[in-house]
Amino acid sequence: MRISWLAGLAVVERKLDLIMAHLDIREAELEAPGAILQGLLAGRKIQAIKAYREATGVGLRKAKEAVELLARQRGLG
Repeated sequence: MRISWLAGLAVVERKLDLIMAHLDIREAELEAPGAILQGLLAGRKIQAIKAYREATGVGLRKAKEAVELLARQRGLG
């Protein structure tokens, strides 16, 4: 069975996440553009996720994870 390049990328990304977790490697603290941080401070997480997606071009899942990480790092969630 052939998988699409997008599905293959998702598999590689998941494996990389597992390796990083196993080695206890964490991503560097995120820099938060104003709209993202403003959304979090106002309690509008969905708005912050949308702003993150617009700023970075990542998908919904990655944007949600990044915004949630940012919120935890800033003590907002």
